[in-house]
Amino acid sequence: MTTTTWLIQLYERDLDRLIKEVTLFNDSQNLWLTKTGVTNSAGNLCLHLIGNLNTYLGKQLGNTGYVRDRAAEFSRKDVPVQEILDALSQTKAMVTQVLEQLTESDLEQIYPEQVWGDDIQTGYFLIHLATHLNYHLGQVNYLRRILEAPEN
Repeated sequence: MTTTTWLIQLYERDLDRLIKEVTLFNDSQNLWLTKTGVTNSAGNLCLHLIGNLNTYLGKQLGNTGYVRDRAAEFSRKDVPVQEILDALSQTKAMVTQVLEQLTESDLEQIYPEQVWGDDIQTGYFLIHLATHLNYHLGQVNYLRRILEAPEN
């Protein structure tokens, strides 16, 4: 198996899990709620991941022409659940398509945009993006379970 095959499996797994998390919310309004000390709602984290992956994989590696509005990822509220689910499904398809086109040599190349003020290899950045996805997936899961926990 190649590195891109592993990356595809990781991204697809975690995007499927994120889609499942969204569908597990009993009350869609809870997607937009937080708890004291928590800055971002599950809905905003989903919008952020959609924007992040469409920017760094779609736009930069897949030449999709995606235009990101990062501020809206955190300011939009009450986006319909189906719109989020559709965007996550489209993002998953785009990620898979882009990764399928990358070779091992492509992963060793410098990523086309400077990240963190430095040149980094594409493969390293793709691993970072996968861990970023997984980090926010965990936050969505935890928020869902806290917000929808039965009252004691």
